[in-house]
Amino acid sequence: MQTLIDLKNRVVDVLDPAGEWVALLPIRLLMAYEFGRAGLMKFNGSNWFANVQDNFPFPFNVIPVEISWFLATWAEILGGLCLVLGLFTRFWAFSLIVLTIVAIAGVHWPDDWNSLAELWKGYSVSDKGFGNYRIPLLFLVMLVPLVFKGAGRLSLDHVLDRKFSGR
Repeated sequence: MQTLIDLKNRVVDVLDPAGEWVALLPIRLLMAYEFGRAGLMKFNGSNWFANVQDNFPFPFNVIPVEISWFLATWAEILGGLCLVLGLFTRFWAFSLIVLTIVAIAGVHWPDDWNSLAELWKGYSVSDKGFGNYRIPLLFLVMLVPLVFKGAGRLSLDHVLDRKFSGR
């Protein structure tokens, strides 16, 4: 029994420091890819926000659609780039959470639902009249650790923190 405990402790002694370096990197890279790709699609596409602006929560529903489109496009592009680099990660993760909440309200939330069972039908990838908020909800969940924990040690945030905090 003691041998198993010693083995477990040795494994933990290796994994804990490694986790400080790499645990958040896959989340950062996946979110960077998804938001960066969405931003580039907006950058190369036409503005369709006028079709859904009435669904946006206040104050986003009163901002001109050209400004909303510009802000969403560049938040996704710059946020994605900064997540790759691990630069200002908490700011960008929080900003992308706000953007995702607006997207859920404006595009992915069901137009009408009368029960939790109907609302639950929107937890899907395809929209069959019930919404399709599953992927954006997963994005929200993945962004939360980046807000609270930051980018991890394998990031420019860590380099800048060490440089300017004197550690």
